[in-house]
Amino acid sequence: MKHNKSAYFTALLYALITGNAFIFVKTAISNANPYDLLAYRFNASFLAIIILLAFRVIKVKYNLKRIIQILPVTLFYPIAFFALQTFGLKYLSSSEAGIFSAISPVLTLILASVLLKEKTTRLQKVSVFISVLGVVYIALMKGTSFKVNSYKGIILILLSALSFSCYSILVKKLSNKATGMESSVLMNFIGFLFFNIIAISKHSTNGSLSGFFIPLGNIKFVVSILYLGVLSTFLTSFLVNFTLSKLDASKMSVFSNLSTIINIVAGVIFLKEDLFYYHIIGSILIIIGILGTNFMVKKHLNN
Repeated sequence: MKHNKSAYFTALLYALITGNAFIFVKTAISNANPYDLLAYRFNASFLAIIILLAFRVIKVKYNLKRIIQILPVTLFYPIAFFALQTFGLKYLSSSEAGIFSAISPVLTLILASVLLKEKTTRLQKVSVFISVLGVVYIALMKGTSFKVNSYKGIILILLSALSFSCYSILVKKLSNKATGMESSVLMNFIGFLFFNIIAISKHSTNGSLSGFFIPLGNIKFVVSILYLGVLSTFLTSFLVNFTLSKLDASKMSVFSNLSTIINIVAGVIFLKEDLFYYHIIGSILIIIGILGTNFMVKKHLNN
């Protein structure tokens, strides 16, 4: 337990940051198309990395073997995960997206059991489902109603959840070959190249290259991009990579549902939103699920 204190702290910090990511994505996507949003998100992330490297705040060391080991991870995260999530939010609200993103811990639990041979007790499995139930309960009680074309968003968000689960498994296997920072920097660099090439190519093809810079005139877009790029892309990728080097993938993944509680608390404090009974009930279920997955099963696993 003492050995994992830092991992639990980084997992909590990850949940804190991602708790409001959907809101910033929805704000940014109302001012730019998904391709430009993804490009700017990674522009902000990569700029932060350049500054940190220049001032020697972070240090990385690569060789060809290490780069080849990390590259497959980048296909699932950031490329597939962020692309699918961003396009999915074109068709779903942040609450609706939260329902289907909540399935990620279940997918991770299954993949970790099969591919990583992680041992999970019946109590741990039940705890993961309780956490997911808490997220779904809150979203449904808020009066979520899916539109006719919502199925597109549902499929995209489910695929993004699967991408994150696959990424978690690959990073866990990679944790003894590369540091969390080395993985994070290369992942963000690949995202920077990929999404900028896509966005600029589309603008060049349409003869609208100047349109790529128009969103920068909107202060809400710039603030959203800074949050999404620096905190919710670069920093969270490091937090996840570090946490997965210390905890089982199934234990880490369930913390993603804690972001739902963070979202509720932020809404009450900063947006003066109402707090209803179902928020409390759902939050209790999420917390029980996280505690059950990470702590209550320890004795059983050791037996």
